[in-house]
Amino acid sequence: MAARLWLMRLALLSVSVVGLAYGNSESDALYTLRKSLSDPGKVLQSWDPTLVNPCTWFHITCNHHNRVTRLDLGNSNLSGHLVPELGKLEHLQYLELYRNNIQGTIPAELGNLKSLISLDLYNNNISGTIPPSLGKLKSLVFLRLNDNRLSGPIPRELVGLSNLKVVDVSSNDLCGTIPTSGPFEHIPLNNFENNLRLEGPELLGLATYDTNCF
Repeated sequence: MAARLWLMRLALLSVSVVGLAYGNSESDALYTLRKSLSDPGKVLQSWDPTLVNPCTWFHITCNHHNRVTRLDLGNSNLSGHLVPELGKLEHLQYLELYRNNIQGTIPAELGNLKSLISLDLYNNNISGTIPPSLGKLKSLVFLRLNDNRLSGPIPRELVGLSNLKVVDVSSNDLCGTIPTSGPFEHIPLNNFENNLRLEGPELLGLATYDTNCF
């Protein structure tokens, strides 16, 4: 009996240690994001790195295992840039950072967010290209990157995302042609408008899509 109780306590301790490690990893990633952002409205004031569990922070949602699943910071008057450490939030489902003044590029590490359902970065000041690594987001349903300063082609890796229902990349500086296969077959053309260098839907087999596109 004593041996059984000892084993139960050891198992509980192991779970606690694992949860603590996850909490530290996720809080470290989120606090790195906080340090990269200017926050005049102090919406991130509760993001205290001395608290092991980020689930107590405002604008963060966790599941019953205390893993971060939502980051809701849309329309929060934030500026600064995104950080590669966001790719460590492996249970994240919703990354909502729309209508801010975020600059810099989209980290390729966001492609590691295998549980991500919604990536909303629209109405910011983000530049650079759309990372091909986003083609690894097999759970992704919503991809809204409109009203930024993104350039380059629409990555063809995205056509393999079978769950993708909404794509909006309008009002950027994208080039090349619009994909027509996979989920892009049902995306309305106005979700690609106001990209002066982006050409109409590609005609498969007739031309390379990225001619003079950089």
